[in-house]
Amino acid sequence: MSNVKIENMDWVSYKELTENGKCKIILPIGAIEQHGPHMSLNPDVLIPGHIAEQVAQKADKMLVAPAISYGYKSQVKSGGGNFFPGTTCVSSSSLENYVFDVLQAYVNHGNREFILINGHFENSMCLCEAADKLVNKCKAENISIKIYLLSYWDFISEETISQVFPDGFTGWAVEHGGVLETSIMLKIHPELVDMSKAVHVEPATFPPYDIFPPDPSWVAPSGTLSSPLKSTAEKGALILDECISGIVKHLGQGASR
Repeated sequence: MSNVKIENMDWVSYKELTENGKCKIILPIGAIEQHGPHMSLNPDVLIPGHIAEQVAQKADKMLVAPAISYGYKSQVKSGGGNFFPGTTCVSSSSLENYVFDVLQAYVNHGNREFILINGHFENSMCLCEAADKLVNKCKAENISIKIYLLSYWDFISEETISQVFPDGFTGWAVEHGGVLETSIMLKIHPELVDMSKAVHVEPATFPPYDIFPPDPSWVAPSGTLSSPLKSTAEKGALILDECISGIVKHLGQGASR
């Protein structure tokens, strides 16, 4: 299927493709959040959107819904914090209700299986709540639906990590704006990355608690939690290939455990 993006279809074609719930609907969900001075504000949207489109192209009977761009509030220890200019976030209840409403609309169209591809760590529990609430509502209405929820980075193997981080991996918690996201963006949207502006920072360390209001001094002035300097498009391609093939393998036609 050449066109898998719902937003580019006319309604008649969409209706024919989705009749009787015969397609899985993929919904990318991200955030508008600073990713250092070297990169645009939207990797958390563009990366899951790209992965969703590639998965739908490679798998059978999948369509990609327009991405939800605004995510839950950036947290200091995972996204640098909500105080950087450009970081534009919503509350947990807003995101939960928005995702619920969008999925409910697709259920009303007759769709019954959904894949939520998350690109922003902080979204995770909001998406769990939206999915759980919708499944329970549909069950009460004798409508059987299934929602798969994943974060793309969960499909990256230890072997790939060792290739991307040959000097040692400091953990997902400090990968915000670092090698992982920058490498993927160099592969899919190099025009949105300017490595001449990339700033080296040592991997962030934090106390074993959060504090409110958040303390900007916990985060490097660049906003990244680790150094992006060793990012390459080749590393991005390696990461993407594994994520896309893994999602297709697990959630392709007749997905099971």
